Amino acid sequence: MQLTDFVNTLGADLKKRYGEKVHKLTLHGDFSCPNRDGTLGKGGCTFCNVAAFADENQATQSIKNQLMLRAEEVSHKAKKYLAYFQAYTSTYSEIAQLSSLYEQATANNNIVGICIGTRPDCVSDEVLNLLSNYLLRGYEVWLELGLQSANDKTLKRINRGHGFAQYQSVCLKARARGIKVCTHLILGLPHETQSDYQETLKQVIETGVDGLKLHPLHVVRGAIMEKSWQAGRLTTLSLEEYSQAAVDLIRRTPSDVVFHRISATAKIEQLLSPLWCEKRWPVQNRMGKLMQQFGGQGSAL
Repeated sequence: MQLTDFVNTLGADLKKRYGEKVHKLTLHGDFSCPNRDGTLGKGGCTFCNVAAFADENQATQSIKNQLMLRAEEVSHKAKKYLAYFQAYTSTYSEIAQLSSLYEQATANNNIVGICIGTRPDCVSDEVLNLLSNYLLRGYEVWLELGLQSANDKTLKRINRGHGFAQYQSVCLKARARGIKVCTHLILGLPHETQSDYQETLKQVIETGVDGLKLHPLHVVRGAIMEKSWQAGRLTTLSLEEYSQAAVDLIRRTPSDVVFHRISATAKIEQLLSPLWCEKRWPVQNRMGKLMQQFGGQGSAL
């Protein structure tokens, strides 16, 4: 049983289009975030501690060296790559600086595209025009937007600093330029239920989207949520609860939408709950069995 039997995955989509495996190489552009530096707020989103998934020391290295190291790690798997600016808000800088970083990332002939992780409120028309230039040069371009939920009350509760309308606006502008949009959604946010997850998915699909990333809520050390969890005011989803919730959304997703991720992990040194998020295979195996039983992507439409 393969995940690709039930889900339109990014890996399979890239291999089909490029004729070989294409691997994402994570980069740290030493960006900040307006929700941390005081522009919008301090402390960031209540669930966030970048150290739980990214190597902060990586930011001290040049983009060229980061790419070289990441490519060496996966050279036995792939020879073509997407340069993925993952940490913090990778459009949160002056255009000249962004252009310099993106140019460094695409200087290697083995790079076929770029993925830019960011927030909906940090994507100006200038940024979109810059990314459009890479499309014109033949690169794959993905704009990865951290939305998490379409519920404005939830977004306020987790201190996102933006609403769903801002996401819709930038998503429509990006896709009108031919830039692919991958939207990040979190399942298990405080006070949300399966109906909230379904409503978020419905609104995202109605707006138009090319890719999705599903994440279980993690409680990690150093995040604002840690205090609520320690005090017993916050619970996280069990492996079974998450698997069922995520599969339900996958089954409601049109088959042409590409899943970049159906779950997520965190470093065990930072992870407090749920501990099953340390490893990726148990939850993926469980989700695979559920889809084998009830149907895969698009089967509930």
